[in-house]
Amino acid sequence: QVQLVESGGGLVQAGGSLRLSCAASGFGFSRYAMGWFRQAPGKEREFVASIGRVGYSIQYASFVKGRFTTSRDNAKNTVYLQMNSLKPEDTAVYYCARAKYVSARSSSDDYDYWGQGTQVTVSS
Repeated sequence: QVQLVESGGGLVQAGGSLRLSCAASGFGFSRYAMGWFRQAPGKEREFVASIGRVGYSIQYASFVKGRFTTSRDNAKNTVYLQMNSLKPEDTAVYYCARAKYVSARSSSDDYDYWGQGTQVTVSS
């Protein structure tokens, strides 16, 4: 069955960096776009980044502003989210998800499988 397992979260000081990974299994990884979302306490889940099946199509949320970069390695069935210049407001549970399509998507309605999430905490 489809499995998405995130890793790489943790506690970091403001201005620091983290690299999240999402290992996928149970489906043809290179056939699907992948996305990253996050949910902070008391807030709705929001889009962070998405990457098309071969990496040419990429979308970012406006708040990323060049701080985050998503990439993928289809040979390793893994998608990444490199997060730099982290801010306390980036604190959230980060989820990876599989899109229903081949190109990058920003709506959660366009995703059908989700990982369990990894906690990112940024201290001030």
